[in-house]
Amino acid sequence: MRFQARVEVQLRPGIADPEGATIERALPALGFDGVVHVRAGRSFSFEVDAPDEGAARIKATELADRLLANPVIEESRLELAPLGG
Repeated sequence: MRFQARVEVQLRPGIADPEGATIERALPALGFDGVVHVRAGRSFSFEVDAPDEGAARIKATELADRLLANPVIEESRLELAPLGG
């Protein structure tokens, strides 16, 4: 089976996020008042071949933990969906 994986990576709470802070400071000048606690992150999308959803989840999680995110300062969130066909 093939699964569509999407991994969102963000800095862990308490870790300084200079990119998010810069965006937050710029928002009022662009007319976006009342937006606070901006955090920047990265998004990755890929397909995984596996015999079932559990195996696909394990493979995608391991990929995220070993390659896409630095587990010391970042956390990742995985969304997984089967692909038709």
